[in-house]
Amino acid sequence: MKFSPTLMGFFYAGLGSIFTYLAIQSAGTDGEMWSFWTILLMVLATVDFVYAIRFFLLTKKINQMKKNEENKKR
Repeated sequence: MKFSPTLMGFFYAGLGSIFTYLAIQSAGTDGEMWSFWTILLMVLATVDFVYAIRFFLLTKKINQMKKNEENKKR
């Protein structure tokens, strides 16, 4: 089953948001900003946001390629 890059972008953005929320909660409950779990959650959130941006850029590139192909056919 194929998923569109836009859907995958939203999926990874959602995961990044969840990990960010969990990191904020972890920092609030521990009272320590630089604990191992807080840093780990923020690293995971960063990776997910990077993937989301890459999928959104891929969607844009695919649309541009389709548009160029349509213009060449004319």
